[in-house]
Amino acid sequence: MKIGYIRISTLDQNTARQEVLMEALGVDEVYIDRMSGKSADRPEMRRMLEYVRRGDTVVVESISRFARNTRDLLELVERLTEKGVEFVSQKEAIDTTTPTGKFMLTVFGAVAELEREYILQRQREGIEIAKQQGKYRGRKPLVPPGFQEMVARWKKGEITAAEACRRLGISKATFYRKVK
Repeated sequence: MKIGYIRISTLDQNTARQEVLMEALGVDEVYIDRMSGKSADRPEMRRMLEYVRRGDTVVVESISRFARNTRDLLELVERLTEKGVEFVSQKEAIDTTTPTGKFMLTVFGAVAELEREYILQRQREGIEIAKQQGKYRGRKPLVPPGFQEMVARWKKGEITAAEACRRLGISKATFYRKVK
């Protein structure tokens, strides 16, 4: 059975391109995560890893959609291999059933990790330049809906801080920090 795994980094991105590819490759089942690849705890990845069985093939559009660093990539592929599952990355033409494919997997994994590090480095440099020019002030703080009302009720003694936190869905540290 062919199992597809799709990941996009943000909710603003679209899965259509990867979904079209999976359909063209005759993938039977598709798992889609909408979150950053730097997190190893991805719900659909976890479900997919539990689902796959001996003889299945996991297909991804590219290594960067599957893992962001070499260590994670190799660990994920090792987990698949232990279950008797093959791994295919379409963009890099990698197939782990061959020695060359395993070698290429390691090389491309290292390149993907290097690319990610370059992106982060450029981002840090850009932020530093923007700060020096006074154009960057960081992310705007988020205030949960109803926060001011809860603070007013808390100050009047109508509710406890713990109750306000529970209703707002925030931690006590966040509550007290935002109250200042």
